[in-house]
Amino acid sequence: MISSQVIRSSIEELRAISKVDLSVWDLEGKVVAATFESDEITPALIAGFVDSPADSQVIGAHHLMKVLDEEEVLYILDARGSGEDAYMIGKIAVSQLQHLIVAYKERYDRNNFFQNLLLDNMLLVDIYNRAKKLHIEAAVQRAVFLIETDKDREKDSATMELLNGMFSSQVGDYITAVDESNVILIKELEPEDDYIRLEQIANTIVDMMNMEAMTNVRVAYGTIVGELKEVSKSYKEAKMALDVGKIFYAEKKVSAYNTLGIGRLIYQLPINLCRIFIDEIFGSNVPNELEDETLTTINKFFENNLNVSETSRQLFVHRNTLVYRIEKLEASTGLDIRTFEDALTFKIALMVVNYMKYLDSLEY
Repeated sequence: MISSQVIRSSIEELRAISKVDLSVWDLEGKVVAATFESDEITPALIAGFVDSPADSQVIGAHHLMKVLDEEEVLYILDARGSGEDAYMIGKIAVSQLQHLIVAYKERYDRNNFFQNLLLDNMLLVDIYNRAKKLHIEAAVQRAVFLIETDKDREKDSATMELLNGMFSSQVGDYITAVDESNVILIKELEPEDDYIRLEQIANTIVDMMNMEAMTNVRVAYGTIVGELKEVSKSYKEAKMALDVGKIFYAEKKVSAYNTLGIGRLIYQLPINLCRIFIDEIFGSNVPNELEDETLTTINKFFENNLNVSETSRQLFVHRNTLVYRIEKLEASTGLDIRTFEDALTFKIALMVVNYMKYLDSLEY
């Protein structure tokens, strides 16, 4: 339903332009918004006019008119003044309010439609029937973006406002939410758009949120789909990408489903299989908490393809210091990450450990 604030703003703008006073009443005879106070119009008069077959009625200097929504009376508008001017301004106000009602109703219906679409709460035939009524194109390319904020209500509001400024429903984009944690962008794409374009959009969102809303966000997106019915698939992929990104690639602010790599595989492993694997690799010496220095050394060593000299140069440490750290890690885990096989095993095992810690955190 259209809010009283919107109604008040509309009639005050018309009053400022036309100098004709206006008031809007609900069907119970209560004033919703008004630019003047009058004792001449009473709830009983309003109720009598609602029940009458006439669309308009003149009572003294008051022009009463019905505001309709699909032949159903929603409000009564009163334009105060004599002559044609008051009548014409009243008709303009009624037309404006009826267009606002349609726009707000369609907006609500679209929000409801997309939320049910994302959650797979609709039959296939209903998807296309409702999309047609809401003037939503079915056969266009789309992708779903998830924007996770820090669960601050004020920042969530700023995030929604900024996203609504960046993406417009007039070009087929839609912004909604199905939970308190994430804002969802359903982005309509051009035929030539690819995953490079999606990466650019995601990075733009991160940068704009940081600069304009002063908030850090994490963005994930699913694959490009060509049919409306597949939007929920892209949404589920974006959800997985968001989780996988937080678990395995915490340093990255953008996660794409099509680039999750081995993280996607580990994310779908049963917890029992993970425990068996970790027990097989580490036994009782599971590296649950590695020192920041050790983690930095390991990650930099992997980035440089197990090259000791280049890693020591980038870490600004002597080669022998780096070798000492690697040997210390070998002594505690039994894995020598200078060899490809042990490095691969350690990398995967460390990711599995992080995944198990994530699952444990969900239980609490």
